[in-house]
Amino acid sequence: MPEPTSTTPKRRGRLFRFGAAFVVLCALAGYLVVQYVTGGTGAPGCKVVSGQQGDAESYEFTPEQAVNAATIAAVGTGRRMPERAIAIALATSLQESALRNIQHGDRDSLGLFQQRPSQGWGTDKQIMDPTYAAGIFYEHLSKVPGYMELPLTVAAQHVQRSGYPEAYAKHEPDATLLAAALTGQTTATLTCDGRPETTAQATAVEGSASAATGTDAVRAALVRDFGRDAFQETGAEVGGTTTPAATPTRASSPTSSPTPTPTVTARAHGRTVTVPVPEGARTDATGRSEEARGWQLAHWAVANSSALHIERVAYAGREWTAGSTNSQWRTTGTAGGGGAEASAGDVRIVTAQ
Repeated sequence: MPEPTSTTPKRRGRLFRFGAAFVVLCALAGYLVVQYVTGGTGAPGCKVVSGQQGDAESYEFTPEQAVNAATIAAVGTGRRMPERAIAIALATSLQESALRNIQHGDRDSLGLFQQRPSQGWGTDKQIMDPTYAAGIFYEHLSKVPGYMELPLTVAAQHVQRSGYPEAYAKHEPDATLLAAALTGQTTATLTCDGRPETTAQATAVEGSASAATGTDAVRAALVRDFGRDAFQETGAEVGGTTTPAATPTRASSPTSSPTPTPTVTARAHGRTVTVPVPEGARTDATGRSEEARGWQLAHWAVANSSALHIERVAYAGREWTAGSTNSQWRTTGTAGGGGAEASAGDVRIVTAQ
């Protein structure tokens, strides 16, 4: 009588192979999700390039980093800080947190600049507010004698008192590119893919998880970053109705309030927020032109495109549209971009909803 053939080892082998394949697929899927959320290969990203012809310098970063960098620059210009001061702040945040609003660090260090509540920088909640954190950084920087003439790493160290003061210097080239774009000194130099971010990304960006949507969210974010003095609204038309002015989410502190800037009204209609920027060669106290202010607002909107679901930004005859890894500013043929009703001084921000 022939011996019975056992199929158990074969069955176990097949199950083992299926199980191993399933584990590999899960690991691959997890890796791709992490890469997408954290800004790895395949993730939506942003890029800033040099405004100098023939200069190939560029810096690539994530939507989360772009939002924080734009906030740092907006708070700085709101305080009438020069471009050099904003480059110092950006380099400091690049070193301390990689431009991420993190809830951990050495001892009790927190946030974009790794500021410590125990050292008098503010409460945990204040420090985790990027507008407050940037404001208090500039408050300290402005008290450093001759900081404009100091090497960047020396100026940053006067504020931070870091154990590794030389580390700030390596970020100066990237910070300089960012500062030029985010203060509007260079034109059409910042682009982002603009794809809506995942839930994980949204919770990582301060203030992006909000009940406000569409134009309301854009207006609230403008006030949050630039301050109500810069965008004084007595009511804006949205879809044919008048709504109350956006409420700022800036932490209340005398050290985080920007120096008053000229009043501008941000108008909203349908899915479009229009921010008028006066035309001409007028400059502010730091020597910034009206055109530079317009490009700062335009670049700010692109930097916030994923967080605020912005589809299109137009200014000065140039337009950026979301949805491609090669998103670029294109010439529109009209001064304001996006229609004959736009004036040359309008920054037009079109949302997805």
